[in-house]
Amino acid sequence: MNISRVTKYAFVLTIVALIIGFSACDQVGQLLVPIPPQMEEPSEEISIGLVYPVTGRLDAFALPIQRGFELALEEVNNSQLGDVRFKFIIEDDQSTIEGAVDAYNKLIQAGVPVIFGPTTSGQAEAAFPIAQQNGVVAFSSSSNATGLSALGDFIFRAGLTTDILLPGGVRATHAKLGYQQVAIIYDETDSYSIDSYEKFRDTLTEIGVEILTTETFQSTEISESEAPNFSAQLSRIKEADPDAIFIASQLPEQTAILIQGRQLEISTDVPFITSLINDVENTGAAAEGAISFAGWISTSDTPGNQAFVQKYRATYGSDPNAWTAQSYAAVYIVAAAIAEAQSIDPTAIRDALANTKDFDTVLGSFSFNDVGDAVYGPIIQIVENGEFQIFE
Repeated sequence: MNISRVTKYAFVLTIVALIIGFSACDQVGQLLVPIPPQMEEPSEEISIGLVYPVTGRLDAFALPIQRGFELALEEVNNSQLGDVRFKFIIEDDQSTIEGAVDAYNKLIQAGVPVIFGPTTSGQAEAAFPIAQQNGVVAFSSSSNATGLSALGDFIFRAGLTTDILLPGGVRATHAKLGYQQVAIIYDETDSYSIDSYEKFRDTLTEIGVEILTTETFQSTEISESEAPNFSAQLSRIKEADPDAIFIASQLPEQTAILIQGRQLEISTDVPFITSLINDVENTGAAAEGAISFAGWISTSDTPGNQAFVQKYRATYGSDPNAWTAQSYAAVYIVAAAIAEAQSIDPTAIRDALANTKDFDTVLGSFSFNDVGDAVYGPIIQIVENGEFQIFE
């Protein structure tokens, strides 16, 4: 890429000053990167698409994702980061695959070079090919199913994939907890849940753990106006008397399963192990002891993480979660790629993203592998006293 060594050095210093200095004060580094030649005006904002579930059954994802993007947007726009300034064009995917596809089509027609989102793997599987066909960068901060980034070279993701998170997590929890007989419950109509179930099943089988029962449900059959009811599946699981219960589902169903499981008096000695991070705020006491696999935790000492957490708490009065951190990091990764590319052409941005290696983020040292999936360190979490802690 045609950036001088001096320019690259200035950019790195600017990023370090931004990430580390935000929470304690509002001052940021004033080092400037030269104006990219294809950015017509120094003050011109680059329109970036943002797709997430403002409405519908997945709206529990919306607030943490939205806040992560918005916090990073404010910081980047106030940083004089080589005059890289963004504005988001937001489209509601309405928590559906069809909504995600419609949102992508609208944003591509609007001429954006990059689209953040969509949220779930099922949505991404349908929407990503549209971006690929039109030569627009697609960057999901929250989808995790294996293989989606390989759909095209314009596709990137910030979340660790299930093949990275789940097998290692199962082996680590088994080594400490020693469970020998387990139950699994999963959504057989959601691609991420199916993928997670398969990773759970295969890894458990490999290490010699017996799966006593596998229960399924169909989220597509759950009415948005009614709370999901898993009493039949959970009653059968309770009767099977497993040592641990694995959940492979999206967040709304996972929350309901945790709450209803404890209401049915499944012993607290039987841990729930989930493929997604837990919604502790809405799950309440039922989340206690639940284990999940993620790429980020608030207590991490990754570059700028404590500053990010403190600023988030001061701004929103609550704690960020992994989706927040991944969305926050995604904005910085794209900003760095645009500064590196010296262009807002999608192909140039794609090439710069593909060359991202060992970039310091709140997620840790971040790289993309050869298909556009994120590479950084996975984490196992457990809810203790209402907060996420490292599972040790």
